[in-house]
Amino acid sequence: MRKDFPACGPLSFLPIPSKGMGPQKGRFMETVKKRRPVDLLCGFFLLCHPGPVLLHTIAVSMFALLAVWPHVYWSTLVLVITAHIAMQLSIAVINDDCDRRRDALSKKTKPIVRGLVRPQEALIAGIFLMLIMVLLLLPLNPLALVISLLYLACGQGYNLGLKVTPLGDIVFALAIPLIPLYAFVGMGHFVPFLFWLVPVGALLGVVLHLANALPDIEEDAESHARTLAVVLGVRGSFIACSLLILLATTLIGVLAIRGLVSTDPLLLVPTLIFACLALVALSALFDPQESRQSRKIYFYLVVLTCLVLAGGWLVSILI
Repeated sequence: MRKDFPACGPLSFLPIPSKGMGPQKGRFMETVKKRRPVDLLCGFFLLCHPGPVLLHTIAVSMFALLAVWPHVYWSTLVLVITAHIAMQLSIAVINDDCDRRRDALSKKTKPIVRGLVRPQEALIAGIFLMLIMVLLLLPLNPLALVISLLYLACGQGYNLGLKVTPLGDIVFALAIPLIPLYAFVGMGHFVPFLFWLVPVGALLGVVLHLANALPDIEEDAESHARTLAVVLGVRGSFIACSLLILLATTLIGVLAIRGLVSTDPLLLVPTLIFACLALVALSALFDPQESRQSRKIYFYLVVLTCLVLAGGWLVSILI
């Protein structure tokens, strides 16, 4: 077994030379190894991209609680959160199914590449999760289902080919503002300021997409993907992340100063200061030439910064 795979069970499909095969022919046969239940469970756990899905779950939970606090309808809250989790899991699972050929060249630790999960199993799981999402949303406001279907269309369109083009960044940016919009509508509390979430959320959406792409930018370039991160390069993506967070921070401040969105200064000002200090810290602590692991840490800190900025802004409006 290859030593560069994490020890989560044996490969299901391991190519070995056929007996009597001449080295000049280079033909291989496949031997199928029986998967243990723990291999399948481990494979699906990795297939679900638990880190990003957890971040989305925290975000939608935060927005849903903000929408109705302190009068929380817990049954509605559970439906809103679990439906969103089902949708995110569907997008994550189908993402790996769509990427399996490219992953076989550059990301050999992926569960489908390792044979822990078969492609047809991933596809069936993704479709099943989409059905679960729809069923959970039926008792809620119909607009919540429409917003979720729009988000799902963006996510699956991204998976099915848009991710390797600059359009993938646009789709990702459009999807991000739908998260708080879905949470508020799902909880039955729609307010006019939500329209301003679209430009702010779109800016932060591009930031999150660029930061998420940074660890894999070299592999994406080698596979001839033309994403925005590949076009900008590592240093350009770092710079763009900082500039877009600064632009979103400035827009939030301008909306408050001009009175277009009513906010509590005692809550908003510390939020804006935090965002500015976080930008300075990120610029000082991280270098574009650092390792892939360092870029992953950078991504999670960028996510934290965006969550605090967006969450603090919403708290200053609603409380």
